[in-house]
Amino acid sequence: MEQVFAPWRIEWIRREDKNPDIEDCVFCELPEQGSDRENLLVARSEHAFVMLNNYPYNPGHLMVIPHTHTGDYTALGDDILLDHARLKQRTFDALTAALEPDGFNAGLNLGDGAGGSIDDHLHTHVVPRWQGDTNFMPVLSETTVIVEALEATYEHVHDAFAAQDGATVPDADSAVVFE
Repeated sequence: MEQVFAPWRIEWIRREDKNPDIEDCVFCELPEQGSDRENLLVARSEHAFVMLNNYPYNPGHLMVIPHTHTGDYTALGDDILLDHARLKQRTFDALTAALEPDGFNAGLNLGDGAGGSIDDHLHTHVVPRWQGDTNFMPVLSETTVIVEALEATYEHVHDAFAAQDGATVPDADSAVVFE
């Protein structure tokens, strides 16, 4: 039997307060905290932002999230939809440059029945995939193996966003900004 060894995750598991500064909606509050690197926000645009998923399916699992607090995709205005779509394009480009995946799974979980854990603030999952990246672990033991720490993935993806046209980086701990 093989063992999965991920000692860096114990600090996350043992923390006292799972979201110490969150009172209401994590997707509304994290971008306002000014701790982009700590909160794993890698890129921002006028109406949306990109952050790493704390519970990734694969390395590089990102979420593109509009600032508008709604679970109803049809409630988003044209300017927000266009900005969200453009930031998704930038996300595919950044992940391709940073991690060289063979493909992507991307989509939204809308509503209670869709299986998402946060259904009142929509977000698009972008999951890089590689040929042969699935194995017996999820099927037999309901376990996924993430081969890279979130902090290392953040660095790769942040650098790839920063290299794109129109990108600015206000400081070392800030997300990449697209005007």
